[in-house]
Amino acid sequence: MENGEIVVITGAGSGLGASLARKYSSHGTHVCLLGRTRSKLEKIASVLESDHSIYEVDISSKESVSKVFREIKIAHGSIDCLINNAGVGMFKDVGEITEEEIHQMIDINLKGTIFCTQEVLPVMKEQNSGSIVNIISGSGKVAKASETVYSASKFGVRGFSEALSEELKNTEIHIYGAYMGNMKTNLWEEGYSENQLANYMNPDDVAEIIFENLKPRKHLRVTDITIMNHR
Repeated sequence: MENGEIVVITGAGSGLGASLARKYSSHGTHVCLLGRTRSKLEKIASVLESDHSIYEVDISSKESVSKVFREIKIAHGSIDCLINNAGVGMFKDVGEITEEEIHQMIDINLKGTIFCTQEVLPVMKEQNSGSIVNIISGSGKVAKASETVYSASKFGVRGFSEALSEELKNTEIHIYGAYMGNMKTNLWEEGYSENQLANYMNPDDVAEIIFENLKPRKHLRVTDITIMNHR
């Protein structure tokens, strides 16, 4: 992306979202940082190299999402890229997952992605340009024990991405699904030993790969970005 373009990143307060914010900012992009906790967003914003803005939002709430994107549209007019990064995961046997945890994973991982996408599409259709990146994770391709509901939410995002890409195939709006293995982020670090974490990916490296794959290339169209652990 180029100077002056607008990228919206959900879950920008930590982990991969923060890494993506720093990466895009280093290239002069105006980054809209979205997240639940203002203090986390402000901490990331303090190190960004380009103009940026902060928006507190609960992406599981259609009302909250609509309000924030209305503010973004008024402030910036256009939206060039949406990165649906926000996500939560609770990893345990299916019989131990509470109803509230099920709602959290489906509401944030799947419904939140849909709500945010619905808000940017009218702007992108009017521009006939734009990119939507859905951070799906490897759990959207290969299901694992203890990730039953998390995988269900991510398979849902995968289906949404593939169907949306088909829906928009005659436009200049590009849909990307990003699949990656475990990273050294808060989502994965809890409950794992240092030995298990040793081979987990650095989110800065993942952000770099996603950024490079989104660059426009003549006669080429990337749809899926798969980044897996070396071992």
